[in-house]
Amino acid sequence: MPVPTARFLVVLDADSTLIRNEVIELIADEAGRGAEVAAATEAAMRGEVDFATSLRSRVEALRGVPLAAFARVLARVEPTPGVRELIAAVHERGGAVGVVSGGFHEILDTVAPDLGVDVWRANRLLTEDGALAGRVDGTIVDAAGKAAALIEWAAERGVPMSQTIAIGDGANDLLMMDAAALGLAFNAKPAVRAQADLVIGTVDLREVIPLLP
Repeated sequence: MPVPTARFLVVLDADSTLIRNEVIELIADEAGRGAEVAAATEAAMRGEVDFATSLRSRVEALRGVPLAAFARVLARVEPTPGVRELIAAVHERGGAVGVVSGGFHEILDTVAPDLGVDVWRANRLLTEDGALAGRVDGTIVDAAGKAAALIEWAAERGVPMSQTIAIGDGANDLLMMDAAALGLAFNAKPAVRAQADLVIGTVDLREVIPLLP
């Protein structure tokens, strides 16, 4: 089935951008390792450690979490204020919305369609015997993977790169933000705020609507 064309493309990070939470921390809470994983996530988002290396070690900490725990995790996910209004405004103007995440399809496959997202990509967690195996399945969606997704989705929809917007909070969003015509730091770490084209200071995605083409 052909991908519908769009007039412009907005691509968001998921954790702490599309949603208020860091999903890996919610899953880690189920293993009693929330604080440990939260500290490692914070270091990765500040750009102090390699994202893929950090993600592998954090996912290892999730080993043994039963798949039944995902219902509890999903119940704790909070969409970011203004996200539904932003997505509706993009669609009203003939645009498309993508989400690319260093997080996990196991959560995003429920959250993204509920919010009206057009296309999304994330990591997948390996499982064994009804529980997490502590490993990521396949190639990790890192900073380069996020930028590649934005470029790929724009090409599929006939959107020139001059009509692309990327929104993120962490160091692994910087390549995607650089690839887009407009890179917005949202709820962002200092290094990201310093390199973004614009900084959205209020944690409300409706602030992005006036910037849409």
